[in-house]
Amino acid sequence: QVQLVESGGGLVQAGGSLRLSCAASGGTFSSYSMVWFRQAPGKEREFVARISTSGSYTGVADSVKGRFTISRDNAKNMAYLQMNSLRPQDTAVYYCAAGRQYYGGTRYEDYDSWGQGTQVTVSS
Repeated sequence: QVQLVESGGGLVQAGGSLRLSCAASGGTFSSYSMVWFRQAPGKEREFVARISTSGSYTGVADSVKGRFTISRDNAKNMAYLQMNSLRPQDTAVYYCAAGRQYYGGTRYEDYDSWGQGTQVTVSS
């Protein structure tokens, strides 16, 4: 089972940008679809973005469309979430996860391995 570690979170002003990274180890990274979820205080974990094993297919939630981009580098065992035009409502803990499907779904049950999360705080 792959192990995942997120990084890149922090405090940013509204309108700013952050790039989150997800480092994978202990498995064949290129065989896992990847996803980012987020969870704000008092709210359920919600889907943000997903990417297929090869990177050919991507999808993002409507709430971040046009602002967030997911990518991956299989040679480096890394996945990324580029977040632009950040808003206070984007404040949450962001988690990356890996699934054994070619292109995982938008439910957290679709994913087997999870990182510990990285905090993103957007100030107004």
